[in-house]
Amino acid sequence: MTVTGARRRTPEDRSGDLEQLTETTTRLQAAIEGVVSGKPEVVRSAVTVLLAGGHLLIEDVPGVGKTILSKALARAIDGTVRRIQFTPDLLPSDVTGVSIYNQETRQFEFRPGGVFGNIIVGDEINRASPKTQSALLECMEERQVTVDGRTYGLEDPFMVVATQNPIEMEGTYPLPEAQRDRFMARVSMGYPPIEAELAMLEGHGSGDPLAAMAPVCTAADVAAMSATVRDLFVSPAIRRYAVDIVTATRRSPEVRLGASPRATLQLMRAAKATAALDQREYVLPDDLQRLAVTVLSHRLLLTPETSMRGRTSEQVVASIVGSVPVPDDGRAPTGR
Repeated sequence: MTVTGARRRTPEDRSGDLEQLTETTTRLQAAIEGVVSGKPEVVRSAVTVLLAGGHLLIEDVPGVGKTILSKALARAIDGTVRRIQFTPDLLPSDVTGVSIYNQETRQFEFRPGGVFGNIIVGDEINRASPKTQSALLECMEERQVTVDGRTYGLEDPFMVVATQNPIEMEGTYPLPEAQRDRFMARVSMGYPPIEAELAMLEGHGSGDPLAAMAPVCTAADVAAMSATVRDLFVSPAIRRYAVDIVTATRRSPEVRLGASPRATLQLMRAAKATAALDQREYVLPDDLQRLAVTVLSHRLLLTPETSMRGRTSEQVVASIVGSVPVPDDGRAPTGR
């Protein structure tokens, strides 16, 4: 990315950064799609969350490629990758780390847990107990770990990619609301198209496609791209539109608990990342509309009456977005 020091960034600087971001993310998406066939929108969502500095929850039934997607994203980045297999007997200290007494030095030494890395792959996160799940709360929100009264910073960038089976399946624990709210987006894999499944049989039958993956960018590249995303323009009308959408979830008669202010912030960050992927320096209403279901639906608690009617949170969010007035496109003023 372009390094400009302390001077004021020019439109040419931002344009050059966006061009490089587009080139890097195109290679990143192509590398992941080479392993995860037939799911370009899911792959784009994963890259969007990465650029926005958020965390991704991949939810679906077993065997549809949740873990492969998370591993492919981690393999495509030349940074530190850690994998945590969540099980009922996993302890919080396995996640965050623990202080161990060294008899030779007669001092306690901190042994880092599984969260000390750039990309953390949390496999089947809802198979761990709520106590262990809560060990991720501070990590995901504050990018730090506190053990025995001492605080340890985590690496930058830091992203948790967690997989989850539907909560009604045997041996799982529902994620608490505070935990779900820390995930920027939730995506579902779904079953692949017939052509993609045939291609999977051909490609995966001859070996592990993940083994052939090579990194296409570094952790420093990701941090630089995230900085570029944060610098994109958002007009006051677009900011108000984001607030109106989230506020509407709190006032909907179909919703018992609406989206939090954190959801508003993460919706805007994801919208900036989407604009960057489209090589735009400004956010449009379409960006918010495109992301609303992915970013907001897992945060809502529906009323019992809504659930009894068979309505899903995705359907409710889509209806809410359709009812909120759309502002002007919010393009950046000339000469920004």
